[in-house]
Amino acid sequence: MVRQVEDLQTLNELAVAEEDASTEQEVRAGIDALRAKVDDLEVRTLLGGDYDEHDAIVSLHAGAGGTESQDWTEMLLRMYLRWAERRGFTAEVIDRLEGEEAGIKSATFLMKGRFAYGMLMSEHGVHRLVRISPFDANKRRHTSFAAVDVVPAIEDEDVQIDIPEKDLKIDVYRSSGPGGQSVNTTDSAVRITHLPTGIVATSQNERSQLQNRAVCMRVLKARLAELMRQERAERLEQLRGEQKGIDFGSQIRSYVLDDRRVKDTRTGVETSNTEVVLDGDIDRFIRAFLEWKRAQATATAGV
Repeated sequence: MVRQVEDLQTLNELAVAEEDASTEQEVRAGIDALRAKVDDLEVRTLLGGDYDEHDAIVSLHAGAGGTESQDWTEMLLRMYLRWAERRGFTAEVIDRLEGEEAGIKSATFLMKGRFAYGMLMSEHGVHRLVRISPFDANKRRHTSFAAVDVVPAIEDEDVQIDIPEKDLKIDVYRSSGPGGQSVNTTDSAVRITHLPTGIVATSQNERSQLQNRAVCMRVLKARLAELMRQERAERLEQLRGEQKGIDFGSQIRSYVLDDRRVKDTRTGVETSNTEVVLDGDIDRFIRAFLEWKRAQATATAGV
């Protein structure tokens, strides 16, 4: 990084001496790229939890409101997939349940990338959308809710979880929605229910029943591991954040499109650039949450 700064200084001196506008633009682009790297490093200094470096398993669920909330849930899914593209992460959708008219009722995806969980835990909670509805012929203002659930992806070496076969209910069914040549023409989708806890994991994106079962077991183990950590160490607030019902007063962030405002209710951070946020630019909210979380932990430790 020091070398990059030196190169930009040299380039800037050349641009000034020759009054070269194109070189000046190159310097500005270099400064922006360098600033982004510094910001990323600063964010990583805020990440030190046991599972912060892990991949993340993210589930989205539409709240009450039918088509409105289902459309909002799909908008959130797109936002996170675009965020993944911006950061160079890989997002693999492993389950998706389509809405009746538009949008989706739920979706689960695996976000692969270093510190994916550490950053995306900021998104755990209820997200609220306010807009003039495109589904309302009278163009009235509607409020919709969707819940985002985030857990770290657990590898076998991280935690040993022995799940007896008798504790599992395994269902196979035909995949719904768009898919490849054989994805939605055979009974390859898998749903596994952990009977003692009621935790459910589903996968329908892979081509074979065996592959979908393997994905389901990974998701199930991650959710069970999360439950075990909560029960053993009472770290629900630290690892996943507090979550209430999917309705008024429970949101962690509000997106008010006609007023052009996105505001995080925990940190107070807001922006008027709603389009950019919904296109995946959520780093300002992630960083503010991590700083807020550290301040909360420091204050608690000092009590």
